[in-house]
This record gives sequence, C-alpha cells and structure tokens, in this order.
Amino acid sequence: MMTYNEQALRLHQLRFGLEGKLFAAPARVNLIGEHTDYTGGLVMPMAIDFRTAAVLSKREDQRAVFYSANYDEEASYEVASLERTPKGHWSDYPAGVVWSLQQQGIAVSGFNMTLAGDVPLGAGLSSSASVEVATALALLAHAGANLPLEKLANLCRRAENEYVGAKSGIMDQFVVAGAVAHRAMLLDCRSLTFELLPLPDQVRVVICNSMVKHAVATGEYGDRRDEVESGQAVLQHERPHVKLLRDATLKDLEACKSKMSAASFARCKHIITENQRVLDAREALLHEDMRQFGSIMVEAHKSMRDDFAASCKEVDTLVEIAMQQPGCFGARITGGGFGGCTVNVVRAEAAEQFVATLKDEYAAKTGISAQCFISAPSDGALAMAANGGVE
Repeated sequence: MMTYNEQALRLHQLRFGLEGKLFAAPARVNLIGEHTDYTGGLVMPMAIDFRTAAVLSKREDQRAVFYSANYDEEASYEVASLERTPKGHWSDYPAGVVWSLQQQGIAVSGFNMTLAGDVPLGAGLSSSASVEVATALALLAHAGANLPLEKLANLCRRAENEYVGAKSGIMDQFVVAGAVAHRAMLLDCRSLTFELLPLPDQVRVVICNSMVKHAVATGEYGDRRDEVESGQAVLQHERPHVKLLRDATLKDLEACKSKMSAASFARCKHIITENQRVLDAREALLHEDMRQFGSIMVEAHKSMRDDFAASCKEVDTLVEIAMQQPGCFGARITGGGFGGCTVNVVRAEAAEQFVATLKDEYAAKTGISAQCFISAPSDGALAMAANGGVE
C-alpha cells in the first residue's frame, strides 16, 4: 500500500508528466490561548498528524499552476503579473504565498504544484496555514532560497492577512512550521520567542469535530477581531504603558470600561484573562499536574463562550459530555470559534472509550455524527524536512 507521500508524488506525475519534489506541513491544535495572538499575547499550540503535501516540478514558461487533489481543480497564474486579487477560492492560499514571496524580494520562476491534504476543512485545525507553509517550503526550495522560522511564518501570515483577507494572527503559521514532536509550544506572539513544554506520556489529546463549520475569512471572526482592536485602541489611548492588549491588566480594563462598547469590554476581558491562563497552564505542565491543566482548559472554554461569545450549542454540548467522562482532565473549544473542534486532554488508557462514549452521546443529543482524532504532538514542517520525513 502506498504511503500518503507516495500517493501525492504519483498524483503529480500522472497530472504533469514529471517527477516532483515533495514538501509537507502538519495541521495544528491550540491547547490554550485563544484569540490572544493578534494582540501580542501568549498561546500554547501543538502540531498534529494531519498534513498537506505540496509536490513541485519546474515549468519552462513563467506560469504558476496549482492543482488541488482535494477539489480536483486547477488554477493558473502568470508569475510576473500576479497581483493581490483574491478569488474567494482555495487557490488564494497558495497564490498568496507566491505574492508574499515576491513582496519579500524572492523571485519565483514557473512551476507546477500538486496540493493534497487530509486536514479537515473548517474545523479550526488550521488547514490554511498547513497549505501556506507546505507551499512556501516548496517554493523556497524552487527559488534556491532559505528563510528562518520567524520569517517563514511571517511570510505565510502575510499571505493570509493581506492576500486572502483573513484576520488571523501568527500562531498558526509559526507552530505549523516550527513545532517539535512530543512537545507543546508556548509562543509569545509579540517577541516570537517560544518554549517547548513536555506533555506527559500518559495523556492523549483528543480532538472532536462538532461538524459545524466556520469560515474565518468572513463573518463573526472578523467582527470579534474588530471589537478587540477597538477596545485595545481605547486602552492604548488611556493607558500610555499599554502598547498592545497583552500589556493591560483587568484593572486597566475596568478603568476604561465607560469609554468602550460592552462587546469590546467583554472581548478584551477574555484575552487579558486568557494570557494569564496560558502562564498558569505552563506551570501545570512543568509540574505534570494535569488536573490543574484541565481545570484551566474548562475556565478558558467558559471565557470563550461567555466573554468572547464565540462558541455554539453543539460545541458546548461536546464539552459538557467530555467533562462527565472518567479519564478526561479538561475540554474546551479550540480554534477561531463559531463551530469547529474541541480539544480534550484524556488519560491515554481511557482515550478509546472516551471517544466511543462522546460520539454516542453527541449523536443522541444533536443528531450529528462527530469526528474524533486521538493525537500526540507532531513535528512541524521544518523538523519534518530536517528529519527526512517528507522524502
């Protein structure tokens, strides 16, 4: 039976008649630290074992041709005349990377690229960052260029923010590129310094997809970010020491409450308390105190539900069911919100039964069949490449 990588390489050869070189990037799940990244805050994501493969071969002309195996569609651009004109289409993400490389002064000649992935779409596991990072690594190799982790992540974030028009922060691209197996990453989204933290071997991370999809480039995610940024602007004006929301305390926020909307106050309250929860979660991991870690996750879910108003009844139901199961330390919504997945930290020996019970009870209560995945922290794209994991 062919491996996933072999299938992607074969697909490319069948379509374009040439052997290609393969690069891959994983998906990610965020253990804690939601909606903190774009205000310079703290997050704790890990890479998980879903991936996007990008297979590239040269062309003799100056066209960029992308083929998506998942959509069975092709998109084609003139490299030299590629402008910031998103189509609202899957091809915006890889095309945005070409555009972002050009903005960085890295010239790319013509190529064919096959993209194939198994990251669930619209689940909050960062399928977009996985596509961007895999595409960027393939194109950098094609251009004979190299970028360090920080620049690679920023290049991919720029593709998503400025080309696609999705208001995501730096977390997704950074961890998808830079994660290390068996570790969670505590990332400071302002300084881009990070710490790798051990997850105990006796726990598993279970991701449960509510099957309620969100679209980050449109709708409520953008509204929430606008509410956060207007609250942050008030704090910056009223409290000179506040450069980013990350610098503000709850006391600062209370003092400025009358000068911002109730929505902005609530969103900022979530982020200020969430940054502290990330630090508390770090301490719990360093002491291997998974009970404490789990209780912090539950508090984080309540904050996302009540202060950030970014949960939904199906996701809340998943969390409620999870917290009634033996062996579950903690559960919460993960990702941008408005559907998507929960992340659950469960004793390893209880994980299979946890999944079975959760799926049964969720189906009974909602009529929806959830997808569940038992995960351990995986390597990011750079570590995969360095370990020869993509050849």
